[in-house]
Amino acid sequence: MYELSKEFRFDAAHTLQRQVDVEPSRRIHGHSYRAEVVVRGRPDPESGMVIDLGLLDQALEEARDGLDHRFLDEINDLGPATMENLSSWIWRKVAPICPNLWRVTVRRDSDTGACSFYGTDSQ
Repeated sequence: MYELSKEFRFDAAHTLQRQVDVEPSRRIHGHSYRAEVVVRGRPDPESGMVIDLGLLDQALEEARDGLDHRFLDEINDLGPATMENLSSWIWRKVAPICPNLWRVTVRRDSDTGACSFYGTDSQ
């Protein structure tokens, strides 16, 4: 069994109503994010690849383009711009091209937190 991973970066702005807030307003702010996408499987006997990296790059570029330098509040199928929602949104964009998708992890460069999404039938 092999795991193949690639990352992409994106910068985006959003608002977020939090339970613990210094200010009660929903100020627009932004983050630099890193998304890691992992595919898992056995190499195809003919190609020797778990996935064609060109297909994976294409899927990641489409996901990145949908998030990079965007106001996340305006992305209809995202929901509140949490790391949880970002990781599952990326999954939904990449999975049709990468059927052996295993995990999507989103990190913010400004802190040490991360959120990983492992797909299920009820995504």
